[in-house]
Amino acid sequence: MFKRSIITVLALSSVLVPFVPLGAQQKLDPTINDKIRQEEEQHSQIMRTLHFLTDVYGPRVTGSPSLKAAGEWSIKTMTSWGFTNGHLEPWNFGHPGWVTDHFEVHIVSPVKSSLVVEPLAWTAGTKGTVTAKAFNLIVPQGPLVPMSPTPAEGGRGGRGGPSTPQHFQPTQAQLTSYLESIKSDVKGAIVLVGKTVFVPVNLDPTPGRRNEEDLKRQYDPNAPEGAGRGGRGNQPTPPEGTLTARQVTQQIDEFLVANGAAGRVNDAGRPHGQIVAFDNATYDITKAVPTVVMRNEDYGRIARILADGTPVELEMNIVNTWYPEGATAYNTIAEIPGSDKKDEVVMLGGHLDSWHSATGATDNAIGCATMMEAARILKALGVQPRRTIRVALWSGEEEGLLGSLAYVKEHFGSAETPTPEFAKLDAYLNIDSGTGRARGAGIFGPPEAAAVVRQALAPFQDLGVVGASATRSRNVGGTDSTSFNNAGLPGIGFGQDPIEYNSHTHHTNLDHYERVIEADVKASAISIAATLYQLAMRDEMVPRFTKETMPPPVAAR
Repeated sequence: MFKRSIITVLALSSVLVPFVPLGAQQKLDPTINDKIRQEEEQHSQIMRTLHFLTDVYGPRVTGSPSLKAAGEWSIKTMTSWGFTNGHLEPWNFGHPGWVTDHFEVHIVSPVKSSLVVEPLAWTAGTKGTVTAKAFNLIVPQGPLVPMSPTPAEGGRGGRGGPSTPQHFQPTQAQLTSYLESIKSDVKGAIVLVGKTVFVPVNLDPTPGRRNEEDLKRQYDPNAPEGAGRGGRGNQPTPPEGTLTARQVTQQIDEFLVANGAAGRVNDAGRPHGQIVAFDNATYDITKAVPTVVMRNEDYGRIARILADGTPVELEMNIVNTWYPEGATAYNTIAEIPGSDKKDEVVMLGGHLDSWHSATGATDNAIGCATMMEAARILKALGVQPRRTIRVALWSGEEEGLLGSLAYVKEHFGSAETPTPEFAKLDAYLNIDSGTGRARGAGIFGPPEAAAVVRQALAPFQDLGVVGASATRSRNVGGTDSTSFNNAGLPGIGFGQDPIEYNSHTHHTNLDHYERVIEADVKASAISIAATLYQLAMRDEMVPRFTKETMPPPVAAR
């Protein structure tokens, strides 16, 4: 799921009701749901698919050879299942591919120990092992953030211990004055940027399963949009003149380059050795020194020793390979041809790319495996869909939904500037929130669109499916279904039980095959296959907003 901006795509309208036929339709198999369940229980390929996408081809950074190889393997596999038109569809990423071949950081004085780190993607290499003094650059604090008198409604509860006061970022004058004062300290040094993050013990962890009553409120047809999801509260406005976190990071990077720092270390700021390492957002090794993210426990140890006045010496080695051909990235496409409505298309998919700190199992190899499996089930059962079923595995999602946005623009345009294909897309189904079973689905469209999805999902209450909902939001963020929503198309995003997603695996160095629950992902494949069947076989396409009722456009990234 796209970094830094996790936006829920489930929204408004509807609780499951007992299943009723979807109109006076032809060619529907009344036993299809039983057949789908049986096929998945007896002949599932979902964990085998996950194994190859993670163990063999992970990690899968956009522009890297491993991501392209994962797409090629997926095409070969889907072709062996009987799919057609398998191909890699190029789009312009505009940046070289990057793979880290080797990295290590050690403390060599006053103690000796290996340190747990992950490099930023697209960071520079060190050109050999560098041994250097450590220096802790502590960014000056801005004004204190006002404390809320009460917790935000819908909060998750405390993490134990008193709250740590939070500060806004500094002003430009504060930052400039501080950086000028430490020029000689950073020259030739490996620089720890920032105070150690205090990570309190979590005495109230988030439950692994969604609360049933919350889900029912969320899918209540009379509930306002976003009901049942809790809130973040009103975020305080920074005082005039304070910098943003992005501005501070950029200026520190420029300062470290200009003053000859040997490397940069960021605090992961997470418990139990978890590390989230994103990227050198410039993709330019001349604009940032070699940078790693260090587990909170190691970072804190070094910072405390430095605070004692004891010198610390570190050793860093980062070796990378760059791939200029990665500037062209690829989405992976394969189809099951339709019959009497073959010019109409039902799409489903997830993003195949991942970050580099692990093998990208819960984000989002299992989402791709689930969608491939849902389509495979129908093909294995001999279903001849009326509409063409198209599987799409995206790249560039982690960098901002880039692959799906490029595909939507190329193939469909938007409600305001449609291509001929715009009117032929029935819906796009997406899953991208880890290993948890699907609990419901949100669709961009009027309430009638949610009713179609709700009826398709109704027979699967025993698998934990609670409802379907409709949203009017065309905002882009969080996951690839919003690329379709943004264009005014029916994007369907499946909501899931959180399990360990946000607390442990999302974007972290722990995101491996072992974190996937087989029973949950099989359940998701079953309910999604049934939804796919109904959409591919209906007489009518999923209801859409009309020209008059279409929400106004929102600029994509």
